[in-house]
Parts: sequence; C-alpha cells; structure tokens
Amino acid sequence: MEMRRYRYLDLLTIGFVVVLLISNLIGPKICQLGPLRPSAAEFLFPLTYICGDIFTEVYGYGSSRRAIWLGFFAMALLAAMGQMAVFLPPAPEWRGQEAFATVFGLVPRFAFASLVAYWAGEFTNSYTLAKLKLFTGGRWLWTRTVGSTVTGQAVDTAVIVVVAFAGSQSPWMLARMILSSYLIKVAVEVVATPVTYLVVGWLKRAEGVDTFDRGTNFNPFAWIGERA
Repeated sequence: MEMRRYRYLDLLTIGFVVVLLISNLIGPKICQLGPLRPSAAEFLFPLTYICGDIFTEVYGYGSSRRAIWLGFFAMALLAAMGQMAVFLPPAPEWRGQEAFATVFGLVPRFAFASLVAYWAGEFTNSYTLAKLKLFTGGRWLWTRTVGSTVTGQAVDTAVIVVVAFAGSQSPWMLARMILSSYLIKVAVEVVATPVTYLVVGWLKRAEGVDTFDRGTNFNPFAWIGERA
C-alpha cells in the first residue's frame, strides 16, 4: 500500500533524532540538584517521548516505530564513529586526546543502554498511547500523554540507568538516579501537556489526519505499520 506523504512528519522525525543524539552525548554526566542525582540528558531526552506521543497520536504507531528505528541507526553511527575517532592516533601537537576519549569512550555503552531502553520504553509508550486512544475514543488526550509516559518512562529509566551505570555506581546511587530521572521525565511531560495539546491540534488540522490504530501490526521489528 502506498504511504501518504505528510508535510511535517519528516521535520518532526529529524528533530526527534537530533534530540536523541544530543541526549546520548550529554547523558553520561550525573548532576546534583539537591537530593536528586539526574543525568544531564533528563532535561532534554523527555522531548523524544513528547515527539513519540505526537507521532502516535497524529500519524499512528507506524510513524513512531520508523522514528525509533532511524534513531537506532543514528546512535549506532555515532557510537561507531566516536570509537573510531578515539582509536585513531592523535597528532603530536594536539592535546585534547584524553578529554576526547573520556567523553566519546562512554558513548557506546550509553548508546547501547539507550537502544535497549528504547525497545522497552519507546514501544511501551507508543503502544500504551495507541491503545488508550482506542479505549477513550480519541477523547482526553492528557490521559494518553501522561499515561503512556508513566509506563514508558518507568521501563526506559530503569533499563537505561542499570545498563549504562551498573558497576560504576553503587546500588543505592543507581536507585537514586532511577527515581530522580523518572520524576523529572514525568514532570516534564505533565508540564508540557498544554504545549502537546496545541501541537497535536495544529498538526491534525494542518495534515488533515487523526490516526486510530485499529488493526495495526504492533510488531516493533516491522519497518512499516501494517493494517488489516
């Protein structure tokens, strides 16, 4: 079946991938905000879930799945090129090798953690939103954006913190990081709900579409959503 072309879907997908790549570069830094110990990425990464909500709500689960796959390939390329750059012999007059290796040496593990968390978190988020949309008949958008974030971010945060930082941080610190990151992500989603409403409403009018995932193939390994 021929896929319909949309005016803004590609732009949103590009923004999604850019935010994802930046999050992986800044993610290894652990910040201190009072008793909280969030990763620096928590102030940007929740935007990927907001984008995922918009993809699923407006364009359907298949569009969200394609964006996740594009993010996967982009992160894999970032990790591979980062490692290649680290291992290439530095010029004698260049003094930044140690700092460069410190930053990009962490990227592959963090990127892998993000990918593993994606399989669980992003697809949980999109699946939950798509099913809630059917259950509510398209009403009460806030229940879908917040509800899908509560489930998706719980899975995502636990997986990414454990995979990315296990062995380098104590179990107590891991628990603090998970709780801190989860609270920040959910809070960002709740605060952003009015903006999400505006963007979703505008896109539905501009694109002339409001997708309900009836008969959708929710297989995360499928590149294009199938409909019965």
